[in-house]
Amino acid sequence: MAEFNTIRTAAGTRSAQVDAGLRAHMNKVYGTMSVGMLLTFAVAWAVGTSPALLSVFRNPATLQPNILGYIVMFAPLIMVFAFGAVLNRLSAAAAQLFFYTFAAVMGLSLSWIFMAFTGFSIWQVFLITSISFAGLSLWGYTTKKDISGWGSFLIMGLIGLIVASIVNIFLASSAIMFAISVIGVLIFAGLTAYDTQDIKNEYVAHAHHGDSEWLGKSAIMGALRLYLDFINMFMMLLHLFGSRE
Repeated sequence: MAEFNTIRTAAGTRSAQVDAGLRAHMNKVYGTMSVGMLLTFAVAWAVGTSPALLSVFRNPATLQPNILGYIVMFAPLIMVFAFGAVLNRLSAAAAQLFFYTFAAVMGLSLSWIFMAFTGFSIWQVFLITSISFAGLSLWGYTTKKDISGWGSFLIMGLIGLIVASIVNIFLASSAIMFAISVIGVLIFAGLTAYDTQDIKNEYVAHAHHGDSEWLGKSAIMGALRLYLDFINMFMMLLHLFGSRE
């Protein structure tokens, strides 16, 4: 009986340690993501509200990108794939620096929105996105339902969305853009909940390994995943509800 109580106490202690570690891990994920978001919007606002700076990438009147503008437009996508490929060879500090560099480049790529949409509508949509994201992420974190099965469906939808978005850069169809935005909101809403649960489950599965370097890089990757969900949901909602200048 005493041996059973000892085992139960040890199990309870390990569980409490995992819970405390998970809270710290998620706080780091959300904290890193938030810093990245602030950096993105600071860069986007600084460049987007300055016709001289924006003209380096786009025509301030038509907002058509030049060669450098197209490079900046596709750079975040390339950096995401590169980050996944080299993550295992980076230290946690280097991974964090890469993420913040990515966030700054994303700010450059989004700077045009401050010329295309009214400032009020941008911040209004940002608030709507923030509330929606918080609710979806909280649900993904707390639900007892296993939503891991959503992953393959959402990734397939995301790939289709990326292809359609690239094609529409050249077609410039408002009907296709509307469809992309509606479907995109649904996909990134699902990904927000899915990614949150997956980040949580990934931590719990590796918590007993005690690999602080892996946990540090895992938090950065988790921040990147949720950051992308937020940014993309924001852009889809902005296309749907933003007021044009």
